[in-house]
This record gives sequence, structure tokens and C-alpha cells, in this order.
Amino acid sequence: MTAHPETDLVTADLAELRRQLDVRTARVDGHLALLAQRSAQYERDAEDLQARVTRLESTRWPLPSLAALTGLAALMVAVWQALGR
Repeated sequence: MTAHPETDLVTADLAELRRQLDVRTARVDGHLALLAQRSAQYERDAEDLQARVTRLESTRWPLPSLAALTGLAALMVAVWQALGR
């Protein structure tokens, strides 16, 4: 007894569909892995940037305090000059 040609075509078509599905699933897995890797890299970059900003903020000059001290020194000099003359 021989198999029907239609059955062979259906089997071949199903095999081809399964192969295409496997290939596309592998491609999607690859893209997802790449996106996960990029996301991790962006997260590391953001943490590095945050650490750099924190270091810069801790070493900056305290300008409001400097302005207050300069104003106080100017007041003292003005009072000294007023009393001395």
C-alpha cells in the first residue's frame, strides 16, 4: 500500500513550518539576549555616572559659605576703617 501524495505534501509542509518556527524562535532569543546585554551595560553606565556625579558634588566649593564669609570680612573691614579714621 502506498501513501497518498497529499499526506506527503502535508508532512513536508509541516516539517518546513516547524523548521521556520525554530529558526525564528532562535532569532528572537538572540535579539532578546542582545537587548538584555545592552540593558545591563546601560545600567552599569548609569551607576558609573551617578558615582562620578556624587564625587564631583562632594568636592565642589561651598560657594554660599564663601559668599557669606566674604561679606562678613567686607563688613569687618568697613567697620575697622570707619573706627580707625
